[in-house]
Amino acid sequence: MIVIKEEVLNDVPVLRVEQEGNEDQALPVFTYFHGFTSAREHNLPIAYMLAAKGYRVILPEALHHGIREDNISSGKRQMEFFAIVKENLHDLQRIHQYASDKGWIQEGRFAVGGTSMGGIAVCAALTQFDWIKAGMVMMGSPKIAAFARGMVEAVKKSGVDMQISEEELENLFTSLEKIDLSLHPEAIGDRPMFFWHGDQDPVVPYTHSRSFYETLEYEAQDQGQFTYITEAGSGHKVSRKAMLAGTDWLEKVL
Repeated sequence: MIVIKEEVLNDVPVLRVEQEGNEDQALPVFTYFHGFTSAREHNLPIAYMLAAKGYRVILPEALHHGIREDNISSGKRQMEFFAIVKENLHDLQRIHQYASDKGWIQEGRFAVGGTSMGGIAVCAALTQFDWIKAGMVMMGSPKIAAFARGMVEAVKKSGVDMQISEEELENLFTSLEKIDLSLHPEAIGDRPMFFWHGDQDPVVPYTHSRSFYETLEYEAQDQGQFTYITEAGSGHKVSRKAMLAGTDWLEKVL
């Protein structure tokens, strides 16, 4: 039987998903971040699949989402998008520390994944934390600075007042460049990565992940290090095919 527990790990509200009887055992740990306007429980299907394979899956609640929503307006939350991504990195660090202290991580086997905004956070996290052993990116962008510039341009064209100065925007872009995986691909090292992206995604550009993957694949010494699955005609929604492929991949690399 699969057990789901609602917990708070170092101030981060999470769902912990694992097989009954394994609650105190060291297991390979997979932390999975949800997307923008989503919530931790929306990723229970992939968590269930992995828990059934013997993993401990941790689903964090992102800042300004779910039980952390704190009555923020949708407009304000949109403006906080990149602050939320950065908070995901802090949350991941706290989760890893808690899991390490508890002896939950089997032989350092700790991987991270995410959908959309969560996938963007995964790419950013790989530039910061060498204890991540593998990264799964579901329709996320490894080009966070370019993604930010695209978002800003779209808002400007819509005529919405962003209430932020050009200097503040440039400071934002500069800060994002420090965690932009496409600008720091050497941070990956020999860690395996999985990408899934629908080629008709209207939200996160398919070309961001695809072009990055093609560069990685061309330069990689191990041709099996990077996996990319394109789903033709698919938009901004993770399919069952994607979840099955992702769980099969994780079982091989972690």
